[in-house]
Order: sequence, then C-alpha cells, then structure tokens
Amino acid sequence: MLRSLPLLCAAVVTLLSAPAAQASDPEVAPAPKAKAAHPWYRPRHLMVQTGGGLGMVAVGAGYSYANNKVETDILLGYVPKRFAGSTLSLASVKLLYSPFTLRITDQWQVKPLTVGAYLSYTHGTLNDEERGQYTKDYYWFSTDTRYGPLAGSRLSYLRPGRNGSAPKAVSLYYELGSNDLYLISYAQNRKGLSFGQVLTLAIGVKADF
Repeated sequence: MLRSLPLLCAAVVTLLSAPAAQASDPEVAPAPKAKAAHPWYRPRHLMVQTGGGLGMVAVGAGYSYANNKVETDILLGYVPKRFAGSTLSLASVKLLYSPFTLRITDQWQVKPLTVGAYLSYTHGTLNDEERGQYTKDYYWFSTDTRYGPLAGSRLSYLRPGRNGSAPKAVSLYYELGSNDLYLISYAQNRKGLSFGQVLTLAIGVKADF
C-alpha cells in the first residue's frame, strides 16, 4: 500500500492539472475580417426624379461629403417625343449644400434648406438637328446647354444599417430651380413674365446604400 502511494498521488496530480491546462489555453476564435473601406469611386446614393428641367424622368447616382452636407449628383433624363417635338435625352450634374439637419424622431429628420446649382446638356433638340437651319447668331443663347440655381428641402427616413453600420436614409425631396435663359428673359421682360413662370419644380426620391 505504501509503495503504491506515490504512484496514486502522481495520477491524482495529473488528473487535476489536465483541466487547468486546458482552461489556461483555450482555443482562440479567428478575429473577424475588417470590412473593406468604402471605395472612393462608389456612389453613396441613388435617386429618381421628375421635372426640374432635367427630364420628364431622370435617374442617377451621387456622392456625399463634409458629413453629408455637400452632395454631387449625376443624372440622365428622358423626355418622349410627343411632349417635346423630338425625343430628348439629358445629362446633368448638380452640386447641393444642406447647412443643417433637424431631427424629428430617432428615425425621421428633415433638411429644411438645400441650395445649389446645376448644369445640363440636352441631346435631340429640334434646333440642333439641321446645320444651316438658322442664320448665324439667330439664337444668341445655347439651345442645348442650361445652368442655374436650385433651392429646396428634404424629408428623410433612417432605416437601420446592417451589422452595426450607420443608418441609411431614404429621402423625399423637392427642388425649385431656374436657368440662365429663363432668368435673362424675366429680367428683360418683367411686365410680360411673372417670377413664378421662370421657376421649375422637381420632385424626387433619394436612397443611400
């Protein structure tokens, strides 16, 4: 009995030390891979709108900067022939600035003022279809390029982001605008035109992704 006591003690020590060693060296789960940074060239939002002098229907994508206060939007618009005498396609760029945002609830917020400017090019206008159709300088203005100011506001719903990412916004917006030709015509003929006649209205939806 005394001879087997050292062996018994050694066995007990071995059994007691095995769980401790296992606990002190647990299996470490692999660290989750960090998400790739948002590529600079990938748009931050998509939009679709009607009106505003940019097409009966216009779709596009855009980028956000400066904590979502500054945006650049690129749109392609379309007007059917029956509404314009010829089929029109428009390419436009907008630069917008929203100085502040008001939070209504955790999920709803409003940007009460958005100001900016746009530049658009129209392909398919009647006056550009035939060379020599009009004498030189018959039209002193460009028949296919327009630019002008914009002002409006936006109501946004914040939907939860995935995997703890920042919330994504779906926004309904409107924009009042004008263009160089309208404003010059109004300045030269205030008696014949009211200011409301030289304004355009755009209504659209913008979604972050």
